[in-house]
Amino acid sequence: MTQQDNITHRYFVSYSGIKLPLKLVNEITEDSLHNRNTYFCGHFDANNQLLRCQKMVYGEVECEHVYHYHTNGALKLAEITEEDETRALSFPEN
Repeated sequence: MTQQDNITHRYFVSYSGIKLPLKLVNEITEDSLHNRNTYFCGHFDANNQLLRCQKMVYGEVECEHVYHYHTNGALKLAEITEEDETRALSFPEN
């Protein structure tokens, strides 16, 4: 786990569910990354909200989700980048 400017980076084996934002599961230590070909890097704010999720494969970002939230904490916007193509999904506040 690393921390920069109130953003915490944590590492995970996988995610569960199909709803956004992704729910990262099976947290692993930064030291164990050299033994893995694939893992997820989650960037969390001070409130533990997932701001960015990157699927890492052989040291390269294969897929990335960037999340923005309404003031009530509900997901507002998800920007999903796969194969150099970005899609944006908007969500209502309620």
